[in-house]
Amino acid sequence: MTEVLVLTAEDEPDLPGLDKVPEEIVVTHVRNEQALREGLTRADVLVVTDFRSGMIERVWPDQPSIRWVHATSAGVDALMFPALAESDIPITNARGIFNRGIAEYVLGAILLFAKDTMGNLHYQRQHRWQHRETRLIEKQRVLIVGAGSIGTTVGQLLNAAGLEVEGTARSERDVEGFVKVYAQSDMSERLPHADYVVVTAPLTPDTEGVFDQAAFKAMKPSAHLINVGRGPIVKTQALLDALNAGELAGAALDVFEQEPLPETHPLWDQPNVMMSAHMAGDFIGWRRALGEQFTDNFLRWQSQKELHNLVSKPRAGQ
Repeated sequence: MTEVLVLTAEDEPDLPGLDKVPEEIVVTHVRNEQALREGLTRADVLVVTDFRSGMIERVWPDQPSIRWVHATSAGVDALMFPALAESDIPITNARGIFNRGIAEYVLGAILLFAKDTMGNLHYQRQHRWQHRETRLIEKQRVLIVGAGSIGTTVGQLLNAAGLEVEGTARSERDVEGFVKVYAQSDMSERLPHADYVVVTAPLTPDTEGVFDQAAFKAMKPSAHLINVGRGPIVKTQALLDALNAGELAGAALDVFEQEPLPETHPLWDQPNVMMSAHMAGDFIGWRRALGEQFTDNFLRWQSQKELHNLVSKPRAGQ
């Protein structure tokens, strides 16, 4: 009998959207190490919705029964521990589910800065009538760092809104809606040209900490950073230093080096920073959409068809 093991955080409900999984398939939700440890030597498929605990690596057995791991996220860096990364177990992800939501979040953040919405709210709280002029976003230049699936959707939406979009990726290529996509190694040369820098890249050894003091010094003092990729791509202290020194006009941050962000962290009090709780792509109904996406792939797996959204382990882990 085939069993699907779903690792779910203690504070989250069971994964919805699994209605079309055949009745003869056993679906088991687990929320603690003991249940997960036992399930990994019994179940056939592991679905991961809890990426915060590090539980999988701690209890991963020497001889798992798992034949396929599915991540309900676009990023899979939390699954790239050696035992799984070096195994022949395929890993799939939720590529595509969050693209539109993240793209709309980025467009909203750009409009927030361009129209000084934060200033409006500030003066509103003071009951102060303060006329100002704001910027048009048309023909403003955007650099998207990580022009993959999510970054491409972001870039195409921004292009439709009238912005001029460049990107970086592992290698130079042409992408519809982009003026040009450069190799990631060219990022430092493109930063000085951008009015908005949008991080959509996955976390890898090549991207971790790439936004450091040097990167911020390369950006325009009038530029804004928007991070919807992974928190450790941006060095928080370097970002704070750049904001305080006036080397950067502002930032919209959905992800952080430390999550949840501590209540005493100085980022909370930055007047030119907008923050959200790792939710840029989480639209109403996203959990069900994730479950339905997995179910569609599971039916392919049952029929011995090639899985959708296969992750290249060497790329994901390097």
